Amino acid sequence: MRHVGLKIRMAIVSTILFAFFSLAALVAVVSFGWPLWLVGILTIAFIGIQYILGTKLALRSVGAEDMSEEKYPQIHQTVESLSRDMGIKKPRLMVASMGTPNAFATGRKGKGTVVVSTELIQVLDRQELNGVIAHELAHIRNRDVVTMTVAQSVAAIVGIAAQWIVLLTGERSIANFVLAFVVGIVTQMLVMVFVMAISRYREYVADSDAADAIGSGEPLARALEKIQRSAEGTDVEMDDSVAALCIFGTGDGLKKLLSTHPSTEERIARLRDHR
Repeated sequence: MRHVGLKIRMAIVSTILFAFFSLAALVAVVSFGWPLWLVGILTIAFIGIQYILGTKLALRSVGAEDMSEEKYPQIHQTVESLSRDMGIKKPRLMVASMGTPNAFATGRKGKGTVVVSTELIQVLDRQELNGVIAHELAHIRNRDVVTMTVAQSVAAIVGIAAQWIVLLTGERSIANFVLAFVVGIVTQMLVMVFVMAISRYREYVADSDAADAIGSGEPLARALEKIQRSAEGTDVEMDDSVAALCIFGTGDGLKKLLSTHPSTEERIARLRDHR
């Protein structure tokens, strides 16, 4: 059974998120008199909009363009081969100048997109690049983008519900409006702690799947080392919608707690211990 640990963690966090969402739905039903079917439709619509806009904004923010098969034949051949081995449809390939070596995937299993930075192509050797591509394909196969969009949307909905609870139970004043805003932000951050914990674990799973796909964890480990060194030598900041999707990303303190990615050092160590 593949990724038992992930499935157990997903079950626990999904239960917690469902409890949060149920509370938010209750607020809508009790406070506004909305029927449950309307709450369900609005929720699905909200998630759908988040998914579509998130994908488009990520691609647009880095200026991604379709990757020419004539200019990058080896990458296309690699993606086609790995996609076939991993049991997914070959995703759309795009290239962008991000100012730093990186890559990210968007979309779902049957309609995915992988974006590779020109800097990554220049810095990595062929095996290392294969490891990064396999990692991104694993995200598509595991439906990570869809899963995280749903989870983040639930966090946003819960935050909005918390704001309305304060607004409806308090006085109509500027102070109460400010309090509602703060409560909504804090509540959303609380939920996001659980969401980001799952996101970090899914990075480990994608690393493991990539190592299985190319036969070793060493190439991806070397790629992460090079990407980290390059990131430390540049002050380029990515849009949040892109940074959450990229193969590399870390933080310290509270930022680390809410980071979508685990420690690069830990990822490298796990890849080199991969069997």
